[in-house]
Amino acid sequence: QVQLVESGGGLVQPGGSLRLSCQASGNTVTIINIGWYRQAPGKQREEVAMIRGSSSPTYEDSVKGRFAISRDTDGDILYLQMNSVKPEDTGVYYCYARSRLYGYWGQGTQVTVSS
Repeated sequence: QVQLVESGGGLVQPGGSLRLSCQASGNTVTIINIGWYRQAPGKQREEVAMIRGSSSPTYEDSVKGRFAISRDTDGDILYLQMNSVKPEDTGVYYCYARSRLYGYWGQGTQVTVSS
């Protein structure tokens, strides 16, 4: 089992920055892929950024060049650096991790971009 706890959400003005964190615990050595999803009001959950194995991170088109995903050296903390945020970035951001057999979700953290 893997547990994921997000933090760092909040209210930010357009053009501002925010950094989300995801603390992973439990059997973290089984994690193969880890990343971030978001769900805007009235919309489906979508993948924002993902680290798959040892491959380079991938990003949803609308956040390329603005968001950056990274992990700490121990691999148990995942970050999402959000720069030049836009109102359309508003939503609940979820941390997601996948082992060979299971997928795990955090509880989500709200990000609101508004002036």
